[in-house]
Amino acid sequence: MTRVVIAGGGQAGSSAALKLRGLGFHGEIVLIGDEPIAPYQRPPLSKSYLLGKSAPDALLIRPVSLYRDKNIALRLGCRVDRILAQARRIETSTGGLGYDHLILATGAKPVRLDPSVGGALGNVFTVRTIEDIDRIAPLFQAGRRLLVVGGGYVGLEAAAVAAQSGLRVVLVEMADRILKRVASAETAAYFCALHARHGVRILESTAIRQLEGNGTAAYARLSDGEELAVDLVIVGIGVKPEVALANSAGLDVDDGIKVNEFGRTSSEGIWAAGDCASFPYRDKRIRLESVPHAIDHAETVAANICGAQRPYIASPWFWSDQFDVKLQIAGLNANYDRVVVRDAGRPGAASHWYFRGNTLLAVDAMNDARSYMIAKRLIASGLSPDPRSVGSPSTDLSHFLKSVAPARALQHCVPAAGADHDGAGSSSQA
Repeated sequence: MTRVVIAGGGQAGSSAALKLRGLGFHGEIVLIGDEPIAPYQRPPLSKSYLLGKSAPDALLIRPVSLYRDKNIALRLGCRVDRILAQARRIETSTGGLGYDHLILATGAKPVRLDPSVGGALGNVFTVRTIEDIDRIAPLFQAGRRLLVVGGGYVGLEAAAVAAQSGLRVVLVEMADRILKRVASAETAAYFCALHARHGVRILESTAIRQLEGNGTAAYARLSDGEELAVDLVIVGIGVKPEVALANSAGLDVDDGIKVNEFGRTSSEGIWAAGDCASFPYRDKRIRLESVPHAIDHAETVAANICGAQRPYIASPWFWSDQFDVKLQIAGLNANYDRVVVRDAGRPGAASHWYFRGNTLLAVDAMNDARSYMIAKRLIASGLSPDPRSVGSPSTDLSHFLKSVAPARALQHCVPAAGADHDGAGSSSQA
């Protein structure tokens, strides 16, 4: 009987297993996860779960009973230690296991502060797993002093939840502005103002020189000489793809486990999907970190194991929730040279449209779902609206959608050059 082994018990691993059964795969499926809990959703960890509004079982992607009903064997709390590619076998913390197909869905791991600056102190946390949040939650109390290190979406989301919970929050960002790697100055300014209105102090062009304390951090010395008293520290300075297994097995790695358009790695019978994998996109190779990508990529791999020969065509989209603002992002904004700001006509609602020349690359939509949906459809269809029209409040954006389905194009919509839409993936903690 054909056996598919999936290394990784997150969103991609779960999606691949369930899709295989949905496509009629009758062989053996073994899903291995190093955490003791069945595959669960990560986005609620720093929100409802941290606030005590969700139990662990409420985070599960699917009930444990469903895996049993689908004859998917879960090996939880099990670590994959080694891949023997030529023998088509893996070694785990609970024994060896052969495979016909192996899917690497190992995800990504957070970058941590170096121990030399206090990163190993007991109250310095990252936000990635249930265990992380279970350690943070007892300290998450009104009046406590939280230092957030990193002004990306993970750091901003943590700061927002903390401020809403009554903590006193300072966020430090080493770059000259928050969201430097993933968003425009216009989007960064929007969220700086949002956090300031809610009492979050944001310090840009500021680094941690040293966290000091006896076992736990009590003070933070900053690069500008300021010293802050702290009760806990949350570090959100990015993630790295988990490629240790792939490296030790001799697989090709390029900012992630390198796969082709079908999800195959450089070794016969081994596939990779989700945050850990880099894949071809237009004229580039990229890696994405988001829930939608993890699902779509894993399901494509499952289909190809079943013989579909279906190339994976990414449609990047992401989201972030901060205070009363839902940010929705469509596309990839790398190499943009113009940002068009559109006022949605409601307090706090706006969208920022990224162009290179006249080619629409991406959109950031803040409490503006309509602009997001229209931009997402345009990007997927390879169409670009006239930037001047987008920026005019009098323009009805739905006008541009008439170019998506019919053969004729409107005068305000021009075809986007497909080869020009490139870039590296970035996302929220999705």
